[in-house]
This record gives sequence, structure tokens and C-alpha cells, in this order.
Amino acid sequence: MSGTHEGTFQGLRAQLQEAAATFADGPDALEGILLGIVDDVDRAVREPLEIFPVCHHSPASAIAMARRLREKRPKVVYLELCEDMAPLLTELRNCKLPVAVQSFATEVEGFPAEWSPLSVVAPITEASAEYQAIAYALDTPGVELVLVDRSSDHVFQWDARGTEAAEPADPAAPPAEEEATLHGDAVGVEIGDLRPRFAELEEYLLRHGKVRHWSEWWHQYVELPLGDSDHDTYRQVMLLIGSLFRRLAPGDPHRVRVDEDRERYMWTRMREHLAAAGADPADCLYVCGAFHAASRVAEFGVHGTDTFEISPPTATTWQHGLIPSSHAAIEAQFGLAAGSVSIAATVWAKNLGRTRVEPFRLVGQAGAKKSRARKAVAAAAAVPALPPSDKLTGFLRQTPALDRLDEAELLGWSVEIVRAARRNGYLASTADAIAVFETSILLAGMRDRTRPTPYDFQDAAVTCIEKDTVPGRRDVRRLVDIMMGGDRVGQVGYDALPPLARDVHDRLAPLGLKLQQSGVRRALLDITSQPELERCSDVLWMLRYLMPQGAARPIMGERKLGERPIQESWDLALGTHQRALIELGYEGVSIEQVLEQRLRRLAYDRRATAASVLEAVEDATLYLRSRRLADELGTHALEVLSAERSVDGAPEVLRRVRRLLAYYRTSEAVLPPWIESFVKTGYAHYCTLLPTAFTDDDATVRQVAAMLGFLFSMESLALSLGCDRNQLELAVVQSHPEEPSRTTLLWAAQVHLGRLSRADLRARCDELLGNPLVVPAYPRYLSGFVHALDPVPGLTDFVVEAVSNAFGRLPDPVLLPWLPTLITTLRSGGSELAPLLIREAGRTFPGRLAALDTWVPPWRAQPEAVRPARPVEAVHGCALLAAHPATCDAVASLLGCEGTWETADSGPAGVALAGRHPDTAVALEALLADA
Repeated sequence: MSGTHEGTFQGLRAQLQEAAATFADGPDALEGILLGIVDDVDRAVREPLEIFPVCHHSPASAIAMARRLREKRPKVVYLELCEDMAPLLTELRNCKLPVAVQSFATEVEGFPAEWSPLSVVAPITEASAEYQAIAYALDTPGVELVLVDRSSDHVFQWDARGTEAAEPADPAAPPAEEEATLHGDAVGVEIGDLRPRFAELEEYLLRHGKVRHWSEWWHQYVELPLGDSDHDTYRQVMLLIGSLFRRLAPGDPHRVRVDEDRERYMWTRMREHLAAAGADPADCLYVCGAFHAASRVAEFGVHGTDTFEISPPTATTWQHGLIPSSHAAIEAQFGLAAGSVSIAATVWAKNLGRTRVEPFRLVGQAGAKKSRARKAVAAAAAVPALPPSDKLTGFLRQTPALDRLDEAELLGWSVEIVRAARRNGYLASTADAIAVFETSILLAGMRDRTRPTPYDFQDAAVTCIEKDTVPGRRDVRRLVDIMMGGDRVGQVGYDALPPLARDVHDRLAPLGLKLQQSGVRRALLDITSQPELERCSDVLWMLRYLMPQGAARPIMGERKLGERPIQESWDLALGTHQRALIELGYEGVSIEQVLEQRLRRLAYDRRATAASVLEAVEDATLYLRSRRLADELGTHALEVLSAERSVDGAPEVLRRVRRLLAYYRTSEAVLPPWIESFVKTGYAHYCTLLPTAFTDDDATVRQVAAMLGFLFSMESLALSLGCDRNQLELAVVQSHPEEPSRTTLLWAAQVHLGRLSRADLRARCDELLGNPLVVPAYPRYLSGFVHALDPVPGLTDFVVEAVSNAFGRLPDPVLLPWLPTLITTLRSGGSELAPLLIREAGRTFPGRLAALDTWVPPWRAQPEAVRPARPVEAVHGCALLAAHPATCDAVASLLGCEGTWETADSGPAGVALAGRHPDTAVALEALLADA
């Protein structure tokens, strides 16, 4: 065979050798590159198994693929795509393109845990060669489709994270819209990643091609020339480009090694299949990227070596499915210019009309029509294979064909862009349409082409319409992209959805909304009149918890512990966030199962705190109404709290325990055992940590106040469960803070425990205000009092008194410097407690300005003179008891007391003690007056 085709490219070799000697001052370096490119093309053309080089989302590749499949009608199609994605391809007929085939893994084994979740996507559009091959193979009887590229597991085995992703997008490009994020952070796999990896080469091509970016260069110099070429010309040119970029790319050694391993992998799989199926290579077609078609590895070809060993996959469990894609998502992921995929779709439609090529579409595909031409071709005789001939020489030597100006098309573009600009807030007019028309022709002439391309028209529209500002959300460049075909967003059909997604749509069916369509749908739930809608409400709240913001957004209604919904209003965008819903289906078969798994994962995470576990308990009760799961997670929260050695989560623990206690006390007869144990353990735990927390610099005053709040508010329940109050008193005695805010917090705790009277506390505050050295730090003392309102709410009136005394006693030169500090301290540390102070101040101060001059603060009002105790002359209060002794007799009998009634003449023996010692009664009266 080598002898038969030895002279196929002999003439081209001679010309290139002569050019190398002329332009490189010697034939060595440049000759090796140029002749090596011809050798690569010759080697691929001679291969018995036909290699069909393609470029990702190229209309020229798609047209050539459709034409070649109808001519050759291969029995086996080998496709460069992850081999584990093969079972999903049949589901493409239930989808609206573009979509992406996805491999997804949440629980990873053999990879770093921080990589989770792992995701690989392969987007597919109708204007792509891979879709033509898939549609042909799946709908043609007797044809086998074999995916030969490495599996999704090997993608992460061989690559560092993100190696497969394309170059980042242009930083000057406008911000991506919502459709550009449909793939998330998945690693993208494409057929035919054909782009120069040599930066100087790409820069040279763009500069001399007079284009702005690579997508425009490819459209002008590859798509248009190859759009009408025959099969041999297309094939040899694509092989030439792939070999050129490969030989002129020094590249990253790791990336080059991965590329070569992929080629070894694919050829090894193809030889294995040929040997197992006994297929004839002449009846097979290998569809791969032009970069890989020009491979030089030893395993290349059906007669290559079999020395490559494929490593086994890891223990990671992979889930597979289809997710919606869009033109913008493909452009963003693979670093293509904005609008290039939409323009390619437009070119694909024009090529179909011009060449009369009948494309392949899956039967049942959305928008596909049953074609009779396909059946006619299937009955035709196969075209015999002819020896390859040199098409490169004629293609490279021919002058570029200049398309004549299509004035009608350009005029239609100009009118349409002005209309779109006016709808988006631009002050565009007919004069702008004329300017865009003339400028497009001018730019095309400056770039050596007669017919303006969509990119020339885009530049002209930006120049003539956009001016200085963008009045709306979209700029003119984006409007041109939409006008040229728009950002088509794909949709996964109901039958291709995972069970969880189908279950969600079934359960939300009573709403009567088309939730699979993109856009926002408003759902109104009157649960009082339609109780069956409460189940829809449960689903919506779980979706809000599990899915991204905006997928399910409540407008009216809320979900709280112990409350039942009455009416709700929702904005739903499940069609827009279909990818997120599908990925939930990879985690379980129902949203309840997924939610339970996530709550367990959150609670048992090694970084979980008692507060986060209590949050999981609350969510389990709120969304799942699962007492079993709540008890399990609550028991785990007890273990986590016991192991904590810091008080960072004390405020959150206090807030959630109070909420759960209020819920259980109102909804159940007895408290769950776990929350009783939690309160008992938390009481002892915080008593132990309290002295250290008062002096720890890392602990904030808010955290210490939360500890006191837990101890004081849970004290009655903790004591009833067997806790010792002496432990709390000892902890307060052992606390010796030095920081001002913690000092006043300790004073408040001592007042609550009865170890400090209000009079002594008032005296201490007066002493602070009278000390000039302490006055600058007085706001910090007040901050401690404000935080003390949570554990000791009875001090609210005293805090108002302390603030009022400061404003009343201090002169302006002293007051004004620390007034900003006081305001910022109250705002940052006690914003949630400020309403208590405001409400108490409203009760204390007069409501009218005129009354302020005569108003006397309650704490400054003189107490009434203590009246001397009157001698008890007669027992007026005991007359009722004497008249009705049966009550006292019953109480005495109940208490087991024995005695006799005395007559009134005997005198008030029981009151004689108070008469002889009146000081006790006077002191008690004064204490009650202060309180």
C-alpha cells in the first residue's frame, strides 16, 4: 500500500522543500516542519480505517460529515467521546438541542476530597459533526456506535483539575448572562479542540488576517472555503491544520502527554473492538478532532503497537444524565468569542439550503421532520472507495474566492439591528441603519473581503449605534448575537429526566403551570380552600433549600416551627434551573432522600459545630417533619457540644435551643430526651467554660452574654433535671474579667444571682462617671450592660438610667468625643437589643416636650417617709378566719397540724412578734419600694 500511494503528495513535498530552502536560509528547521506536516497528512490518508477530522461546532465539519455518511454508509462509527457516556445518547431524541451529556460524582474515592463534586460535560448542538454521527448511527439499522475516548474517571486521573477546560474568555468581553452558567464549573470535553497552542502563531494569524479573535479567523479562512469543498479536500485541509498546530505548539508537557495518552487510549479501544467484532476497517469511520487525527504515537492505526496499558477506574461512583446547554454556555466554557456558536448555527442553516445536503436528525427529536431522502439513500449502492489524490496543492494555490455583496441580506441586518436597539433603549434611527450598512462595507473592504461577515457587521453596529453608554441590560454586540440566531437554550425532555426530577414535576402538577419551560412562573397556593396544595408547598420549600437562589423563591408566606401554611405565593424557574434539578437526581430518587442525606452530611462533617448540628435538627423538623432524624441529629449535637472547647457558637446555640424548646413545649406532651440531655449537658459545659471565657481575649462579649443567657434561661429546666446551682454560683465567683464590657456583664450576672444589689450597682456606675480616667471607656461599660439585657432582661430600666446619667452629668467637652464610640458600639454589638432600650425609654421619659422641664427621673425621686408601725390594737384581719374556721381546719388537717382555736379576747398572739420588732417590716418595705 505504501508503494501504491508513494507519489500522492510528491509534488507538494518538492514545492515545500524549495520554499523552505528559500525563506529559511537552509532546509533543515523549516523543512522538517513543512515536510512533517505533509507526512502527517499522508499517514492519516493512507490509514485503512478512515479518519474523519472535525472541529468542535463547525458547520463545515457537520456538512462534510452528513455528506460523507450518506456516501460511505459505515457499519461502525468510532466517536471521540467519553466511553461511559454511551448509554445516554439514545435519550437525545427526548431533548431539545443544545444539551450536554454529563457525568457527575458527589462521593469521590481516589481523588482529593476538595475536588468534589466531579463533573464532566460534553455539549452537543445540531450544527456539530458529532450529532450527525450519533443521529446516523442510532437511526440506521445495523450500524454500531462506539465511543472510544477515555472515561470520565480517567479525565480526572490524567489531568490536574481544569486542564481539559479551554482558554479563559476575553476579559474585555461583557459579563456573561444567566445562560452562560448552565454548565457550572464542570470540566468540558469537546470533539476537535482545534486552536493554536502557540501564542505567537495565533497572534500572527489574527494580525495578518485582520480579525479580532480566533472565532472570526476560523469563520473567514476555514469555514467559508471548506463549506462547498469535496470530501477529500475537506479531509486533507483539516489534517493539514491539525498537524500545523500540533507541530508549532511547544505547549505544556503535561498537556501534550495527556493528548498522546488519549490517542493511545482511542486506538487501543478501536483495535480491541475490531478484534472482538470482526469488523472490516474499510466499513468503519473514526470521527475525532483534527488535532488527534495528525497523531504520531506508535499506537496509531489499526496496525499500531499494543503496548499501552489502560489503568483501572477508581472506586468513585459516577452518575450520568443530560443537562440543558446553550450557545452562551458553550462559548464561555471553551473560550470562544461571544456569539460565535450562534453565528455557526446560522451558517449551518445557510449551508443546508445552499448545498442541498440532507442532515441527520434523531427520530422524535424536537423540531425534526421525517425525511424520505434518508430512506432513498439507504437503498442506494455504496460509493466505491477510490485511492486518495493530492487535493492540498490545488487548494493552497488557488486564489481566495470573493463572494459578491449581498445587499439585501446586509440591508435586512441593518434594519433589524436598529429595531432591536430601539427596543433596548438606544436612540437609533434610519440614519443609523444607513451608517451601519455603509460602515460594514467599508470595514470588509479594509479587511480584504468583498462581502461583510457577521463579525464585520457587528463591529459596524457597535461603532454606529452604541455611542458612549449602554442604556439597557444588553449592549449592541449582544443584540447582534441575538439577531444572528440568538442564544438557543436546550431543554431535557420529561422522559430523559432522572426519577427525582420527574417526581418533582408530578408532585407540582396540581399547580397547573408549565414548569419545564424557561422563565419565571407565578404560583398562587390557597391552602385553606385547597388543602391538597399543602403537599406542593412542602415540595417547594424543600426545593428552595436544595436548589440555587431563584429556582423557587417565596413571595408571600414563610415556614416556621409549629406553624401551618395558609396562603403562599411563589416565583418558580425550574425550567431555567433544569441543570440543578437534574443534578439533584444524581444524589437520590426523591427530594426527601436528598435533603436527608445533605442534613446528615452537614451534621457529621468533621468541621461541624453544635450550632450547625442544631440547624440541621431544625431543618429536619421544619422541612421533613421527621422526628426520627431530628432525634438522631439532636443526639449527635450533644456529642459535638461536649467536645467543643470554645464558645464561638454560643449565640447561635442559644437562639436555636430556645426556638426548639418553644416548639416542643407547644406541640408535644413531653420534651424529647435528647433536648433534655442537651440542656443538662450544656448547663454544666458552659458553667465550666464561663471563668475562662470572661478573661479569654478570643471570646467576644456577645459570646459570653450568650453563655449567661443559656445558663439563666435554661436554669429552671436544668435544675429540674438534676443540675446543681452551686456550680453556676462558683463559676461566677471564679470569674475576674478586666475588660470593661465584660466587667459590667459580670455585675449583671451577680445582680441576677442576688450577690449584688441594685443600690451597689448604682453606686459603682456613679463611681465610674466620677473618675476622669475611666470616663473615656464608659461606652464600653455601657456595651456590657446592653449585652446583659439578653441574660438579665430585668436590668433594662437600669441601662436606661445609666445612659441618662451619663448624658446628664458629663460636660460637652467630655461627652462629645466618646459619643461616636457609644453609637458604633451599640450599633455593632447590640443592634438586636436596641428595641428593648427604646421601648423602656418610651415608658420612662415623658411623651410631651412641655412636661420635660418638670419631669423628675424615677431613680432620683425621693422615697416616701417610712411610716412608723402602728401598734396592733385589734385583729381586724383575723375576724374573717374566726368567722369561717373550716378552711383553716382543712389546711391544718392536710398538713398534719394539730391545735385549738383561741378566742378573740386572748389577743393577737401571732402578730405580737411584728409589733415588738418593727425594723424587719420597715426594711422589707424599703426593699420592695426600690424594686
